[in-house]
Amino acid sequence: MNSVLGKVRPILEAFAPEDDALSLAELVRRTGVAKATVHRLAQELVVWGLLERSGCDYRLGLRLFEMGQRVHRQRILREVAQPYMEDLLLATQETIHFAIHDSLDVVYLEKIFPHRGLNEESRVAGRLPLYCTATGKAILAFSPSTLFVDVVRNGLRPFTRHTVTSPGRLRAQLERIRSEGIATEAEEIRLGYTSMAVPVFGSRSTLVGALSITAPTYRMDPTGHAGALRAAALGISRSLR
Repeated sequence: MNSVLGKVRPILEAFAPEDDALSLAELVRRTGVAKATVHRLAQELVVWGLLERSGCDYRLGLRLFEMGQRVHRQRILREVAQPYMEDLLLATQETIHFAIHDSLDVVYLEKIFPHRGLNEESRVAGRLPLYCTATGKAILAFSPSTLFVDVVRNGLRPFTRHTVTSPGRLRAQLERIRSEGIATEAEEIRLGYTSMAVPVFGSRSTLVGALSITAPTYRMDPTGHAGALRAAALGISRSLR
């Protein structure tokens, strides 16, 4: 991209979740943009508050967080879902996620976990594929069939040996989810962890996202947790209507 915005975007997206700060040289390497251009744009981003200086390095600025809080729909969904997620956490003592659909991924609006909870692959504002996450499968099952076609066309990349990479198997899973109203994934995104999720609907029965429970596989209790999960999702849905 030759536009200014086309060069700014890769600079901001160069920061991975685990990065606190990046050097100018690392920004140049990750973006593929000329050093002089990265330096000039980084300085302007610092002035705008989108980046901050950390010694000789750069880190994402607080202004980005402030702007993110202005995303109205997502903020409302998060605020409505949070008390029900907290109730579900108390009932299950496992990690709870609320996610929405964006393109071919799920984006996690909120994640809460008990003290014993481990740091799984997900993070707030992070994204994972629709086809191999419980929240993603729940959303995919109740979305137009064209989304399934797009997901398959984009490729079903394996994350673990358990990831479903066959379009036929995935289609069968989605049919079962539509019938039972609940989605599960067993170690498809990370070995040792299993998730279960249900869709969340808003006004006029519009699909708005999915609510999930994630736990170590040995501790997951699908039968015991299903009722609490459905009740929490129903509570969110009623609050949105």
